[in-house]
Amino acid sequence: MSDIKNKILVLICDGMGDRLTNGYTPLEKAYKPNLDFLASQGVLGIMDPIAPGIKPGSDTSHLAILGYDPYKYYTGRGPFEAIGIGMEVKGGDIAFRCNFATSTPELIIKDRRAGRISEGTSLLTETINNLEIDNIKIMFKESVEHRAALVLRGEGLSPFISDTDPHLEDSSVLEAKPLDNSLESLKTANIINKFTRLSYQLLSKHPVNKVRQQKGENPANIILVRGAGLVPYLPSFEEKYHLQGAFIAEVGLIKGIARLLSMHAPDFTFATGSYDTDMKQMILTSLNLLEKYPIVFVNIKTCDLPSHDRNFEMKVRAIERIDEALAPLKDFKGTLAITADHSSPISVGDHSADPVPLLILGDVRKDKVNSFSERDAAQGGLNRIKGVDLMPIILDLAGYSEKFGA
Repeated sequence: MSDIKNKILVLICDGMGDRLTNGYTPLEKAYKPNLDFLASQGVLGIMDPIAPGIKPGSDTSHLAILGYDPYKYYTGRGPFEAIGIGMEVKGGDIAFRCNFATSTPELIIKDRRAGRISEGTSLLTETINNLEIDNIKIMFKESVEHRAALVLRGEGLSPFISDTDPHLEDSSVLEAKPLDNSLESLKTANIINKFTRLSYQLLSKHPVNKVRQQKGENPANIILVRGAGLVPYLPSFEEKYHLQGAFIAEVGLIKGIARLLSMHAPDFTFATGSYDTDMKQMILTSLNLLEKYPIVFVNIKTCDLPSHDRNFEMKVRAIERIDEALAPLKDFKGTLAITADHSSPISVGDHSADPVPLLILGDVRKDKVNSFSERDAAQGGLNRIKGVDLMPIILDLAGYSEKFGA
């Protein structure tokens, strides 16, 4: 690998940060010799992906880690999800992030993820794609497992509407409501409510769901939407940093962010199910991409899933599997950063505002910390930074920063 000292690899372990369960975090409980070795060779700190006390989304935190202030650039999650799974999105379109979910006839949600459905979603999609409601075109596409995206195209639309996803089982599907007093927001909310009811009518009788019910599986019989947004303008990664970058990600949302920044975000398949990511292959692929690109980002989703399932032991095992995959990095000679996009405490089952651990290796002032965890990282030489601080730090360490002033 040419000019290895100027190569940058950033690993973002989705949801890795946690709080204490019986006195330990999953990072503290896990057997992770590779992470601990890397910690002993670098400098550590803790990072607020957005800012102290702000609970980050995966989208806003990744924007920040990439150096884009989410308060300036974020317009909603939907456009990133749609772009990431290959949907065509044009100016004026409104995009949403969606879930296939399981509902009763009374529109009570029994399973927000429809049993993490992994088969048949393309057939379900055919039933609800390219609809038209009130002269507005409805475009829908499935993503990974229960995830999907929805795009509305037409005149007089607005992103300022509320979600229909209640985020809780045994709760009613929410009515989308306008978030301002405009006619455009009212029109958009009404269209989404009509689509929601229509999705239940069409999907409930679909053969895929008939078979699922016969097998005792939850049917994917309704679509929940959230994260409405207009497509924002962001300067490309190359415009901003004068470097070409690549991003390896499992989910459409993160690919969408990368592609909106004109980064190389290939459609590799690294997983066959919720906990089956081939992280070793992700790491090897990232090293191969560094032959062409000076900076490569990798999002590893594995820790986030057991966090949302509130499964401590599974999260410990996910961390141990990540650690096993990191063995090739023990000899990495460039600048390496390992962190998370947010904390997802087992006790919460969702994102939290807790800062995440951060490790940087390369031409650094090594500290005395020899283990990678939340509490160990808090003792490190980086102290506490924000997500938008990460890119300037690693660019400087790799020799890419320019002097500010004379």
